[in-house]
Amino acid sequence: MGTPLFAATVLEGLLNANYNIVGVVTQTDKKVGRKQQLSYSKVKEVAIAHGIDVFQPERIKDDYAFVIDKKPDLIITSAYGQFIPKALLDCPPYGCINTHASLLPRYRGGAPIQRSIINGEKESGVSIIYMTEKMDEGDILLQKALPIAIDDTNETLFEKLSDLAKDMLLELLPDLFAGNIHPVAQNNNEASYAYNLKKEEEFISFDDDVRRVYDHIRGLLKNPGAYGILDGKKFKFMEVGYQACDKELMPGTLASNKDNPVLIACRNGYIIVKRIQPEGKKEMDSKSFYNGQGRNLVGHQFERKIANG
Repeated sequence: MGTPLFAATVLEGLLNANYNIVGVVTQTDKKVGRKQQLSYSKVKEVAIAHGIDVFQPERIKDDYAFVIDKKPDLIITSAYGQFIPKALLDCPPYGCINTHASLLPRYRGGAPIQRSIINGEKESGVSIIYMTEKMDEGDILLQKALPIAIDDTNETLFEKLSDLAKDMLLELLPDLFAGNIHPVAQNNNEASYAYNLKKEEEFISFDDDVRRVYDHIRGLLKNPGAYGILDGKKFKFMEVGYQACDKELMPGTLASNKDNPVLIACRNGYIIVKRIQPEGKKEMDSKSFYNGQGRNLVGHQFERKIANG
């Protein structure tokens, strides 16, 4: 049971290890893009490619007969996105386990990867737990840490942790089926939460310390994305770096030098814009942007709050 690439990587790992997957549950198809075309989840794409039955309930807590009828020995969830009802938790003889992309009990919830980067964490990891009716509170079966590199984004860390989750699951399953496991209860006093991102959090204000701004942007790249507003237009940041230094420019001021065509002033440094997507245009590198409209925007300031917000 899962939805994004994280879950698809886990599913492919199970299939490559010749585990018998009797069914896949994933979120309903979504309309995307300007043409609002239906898009399958990554998990559904893998399932279809391998001829596996797919079930996409609007609300699994009200519609789960498909799973019961499959008589699974074990249910594995991985970034599914819905709470699992007790009827399913009690269904399989080996229980229900979840691969969660954080070092539980820290960062319980739906956006642990993004928020760990946004908060400037130095490491993340994967926890495999028994599922309960409460969010990410089950006993830990296996847990491993992974460092967060200074240039990691939401996208790159997602890939690293999905590979780690796959490998950990394949390591755990033989012991789970053999009964050779030693669950460890979580310390709820150490819990923190990574709630789903809000739309307004995609807006970037540059009047904070440069490292915090940099972490905020890279924690959103490239999905759902991060943007600023300059002269009333939206500019989506596609790749950035940062430079800590003393400077006198007001935060949010667009600047340029011979080494970096597009810089944005923050407190204590600059965001180095490497790739950007101006509103209504295609993504481009910073040199192309500067040679187009960028040179005329040097000295202008990005807005410090969302327009009309």
